[in-house]
Amino acid sequence: MTAATIPAPVTLRGRHIRLEPLARRHLADLFAAGGGDDELWRWQGGPTPRTERELGDKLDAMLVAADCGELVAFAVVHLGPVDKAIGWTCYMDIDVDHERLEIGWTWYGQAYWRTTVNTEAKLLLLTHAFEQLGMGRIQLKTDHMNLRSQAAISRLGAMREGVLRRHKRRHDGTWRDTVYFSILKEEWPTAKKRLLQRLDGETGPDKALAG
Repeated sequence: MTAATIPAPVTLRGRHIRLEPLARRHLADLFAAGGGDDELWRWQGGPTPRTERELGDKLDAMLVAADCGELVAFAVVHLGPVDKAIGWTCYMDIDVDHERLEIGWTWYGQAYWRTTVNTEAKLLLLTHAFEQLGMGRIQLKTDHMNLRSQAAISRLGAMREGVLRRHKRRHDGTWRDTVYFSILKEEWPTAKKRLLQRLDGETGPDKALAG
């Protein structure tokens, strides 16, 4: 009998960001943060959104998947004098019977690369998944050519498991190998301590996207 709980829309609060259920009202801020940025969207599995409407189509696809129970989508809201959405992330590939899920389809505007945003977002998501939802395995994956993402995932304390060759077709027609990483519940206390230390004294680059 599983001890895990199905994820539901929830707000997770940190010192620098807030993760809240993704909604259409976030669209304008999201486009201002990352619309039209080829470098940002290079690894996101689709063409760069050049207009707010094109980004809205991507957002709507996530909301449809969320309504179908396929994922739980979060807007990443940067806290400041005026809180604003600067990216999104989600729980996906959810299997409560086997106590596992994936954190993925993540992006942040380039202005928030090399900051605490990714570290705190992953800390909030991992803490909730392991400590509130009772998950035993959290996986992350990325394109084998996205070396920045692989380095960032490794810095979370995740273990590189291997590569699925010719796993997915990119939107340009080329084939992607996918690198898989995971953190298990037994590894979480050590990984959490590491993330908290990084968040307290983060000065290095954090310029990678997982998805």
